[in-house]
Amino acid sequence: MTVVDLFSGCGGLSRGFLDAGCEVMLGIDTDQAALATFEKNHGFSKTLNADVSSRQIIKAISDATTNKPVDIIVGGPPCQGFSLTGPRNFDDERNRLYLAHINVVKELRPKAFLVENVPGLLTLYGGRIREEILRRFTSVGYNVSFKILCAADYGVPQMRKRVFFVGLRKEYGWFDFPSPTHTPGNYVTCADAIDDLPSRDDNPGQEEDDYDLPPRSSYQAMMRKGSNKLFNHVATQHTQMVKEVMTLVPEGGNYKDLPLGVGESRKFNEAWTRYHSKKPSRTIDTGHRNHFHYKYNRVPTVRENARLQSFPDSFVFYGNRTQKYRQVGNAVPPLLGYHLAKKLLYHLNALHIEDDNRSDPPSEISSNGEEFQLFLELNNL
Repeated sequence: MTVVDLFSGCGGLSRGFLDAGCEVMLGIDTDQAALATFEKNHGFSKTLNADVSSRQIIKAISDATTNKPVDIIVGGPPCQGFSLTGPRNFDDERNRLYLAHINVVKELRPKAFLVENVPGLLTLYGGRIREEILRRFTSVGYNVSFKILCAADYGVPQMRKRVFFVGLRKEYGWFDFPSPTHTPGNYVTCADAIDDLPSRDDNPGQEEDDYDLPPRSSYQAMMRKGSNKLFNHVATQHTQMVKEVMTLVPEGGNYKDLPLGVGESRKFNEAWTRYHSKKPSRTIDTGHRNHFHYKYNRVPTVRENARLQSFPDSFVFYGNRTQKYRQVGNAVPPLLGYHLAKKLLYHLNALHIEDDNRSDPPSEISSNGEEFQLFLELNNL
């Protein structure tokens, strides 16, 4: 199956589809550093630095893929405009990227599409944005299912929740989301993910280095597959004052554990958060100031965050440090993408035409105020 990734970033979702056996033909984004990372980590895939909402995008995609049919379109379009314009103004210019995603699906008619976003989108304006998204995709000929998935349920050492809309052309029936592979009792933990990596306690390391320990878990062995070198594992050099503040935060704690008057400049939900070795991490963000290692008094390296996102060690990130952290934080965990891709391939290959008559599409809403706040924070609202 051929895949085109709109708003691809560095290609976490695409990597999952590639690992599932798909042919990822093209990644599209406007972040050149992310596209450089995408191109170097997806085999023979091409990249396109382009605005998906441009009038020439369909021709640009066709040219880049040499007019080869596109079976699956994936992507996570930004949705800042929804909170600003309200549900009655879906066609507002500020929503142009979401509208562009719908238009590309309409014009290219893939067998399936996948859209990823933050869970708060489902309950925004009482669910009216969600219903408009469903209506628009349905109107261009797709059965659309949606569900909030937690990455930890699929073997990713991270409590990351995202909503996925998956549409199948009507002859393929309705999409059923993959069953979890892990439960809270056997989640992959931070230590399972990264405790084999050099501590960087006495030196920051370098962009290409050697492992100094064998893998200590099956997850680490999986991450090392195909790589005999360690990339992007360079530690941030903090001031002594910052390190002293970090020492005051216990494993699994945050700014609320600091003494009165300490860390006053950064008091918000994720500030001064220390990961817990026996639990999955919190949601990896796009910066590198809020979270720090469960054991060492420093923020995680790019490689440690990449491990917590399930990027294999052979996946090398390019650009400056800020760009690399942003690429990792913006990505869909490849391992979650892999499970979605495998289930999607099953549906498309099985040709479940008989399911086309199902009257009730599978869906799930499990959002709350905390998730809505996450929606606002992630979209800088």
